[in-house]
Amino acid sequence: MNLRLISRAFALLAGVILFNSCGDHVDPQAPNGKKAYVNPHKPGSYEHFVAEPTYPKTFAIYKNPELYPLVHDGNSRIILDTSLQRGKLLMGDLVVMDYPISSGRSSHPSPTGRFAILEKIIDKRSNRYGRMYDAQGELVNADADATTDAPPEGGTFEGANMRYWMRFTWDGVGHHIGPIPSSRRAVSHGCIRGYHKAMPDVFAKVKVGTPVTIQ
Repeated sequence: MNLRLISRAFALLAGVILFNSCGDHVDPQAPNGKKAYVNPHKPGSYEHFVAEPTYPKTFAIYKNPELYPLVHDGNSRIILDTSLQRGKLLMGDLVVMDYPISSGRSSHPSPTGRFAILEKIIDKRSNRYGRMYDAQGELVNADADATTDAPPEGGTFEGANMRYWMRFTWDGVGHHIGPIPSSRRAVSHGCIRGYHKAMPDVFAKVKVGTPVTIQ
């Protein structure tokens, strides 16, 4: 047998073994030749949820199926994180839910600090912010302030819908369902808007007096 052919065969075999046994080889599926990210946490865990590259901008909701039945209005609390634009329903220090929010824009910043729920109303409309219509029912102002914007003659003011309202201050700041922009920016008039798919579940687990932290 040709010794040169045997040597080449051994060299090729060694190269295949080395490539397949190397722990640092580049994943051919990863973009730009970089290693693909692998979430190190257990799927379904909260640690896994927040370690995903899409967090916190994701519209996904984390809901712990084991803890949610155990949390109630006597052991729950809420944290609203304006830097992450995420809300959290907790039982003690355990996160039961994590969901998208939108807090107050720079001209109407949401207050920060410790609060308590002062009022709960499922069907609520704002008596200050909403839309103005003319006498023919045509929209003339989609972002009206009833304290400064007068409706046209014969026109009407319709307060913004704020379902699943949870009041934090008597001057009008609360948590309720509201539009969450895809950019995940703070865009409200000071209230904390909550994602419509999450708010009924949060509302069901709190009461007047439940602690709320806005940070």
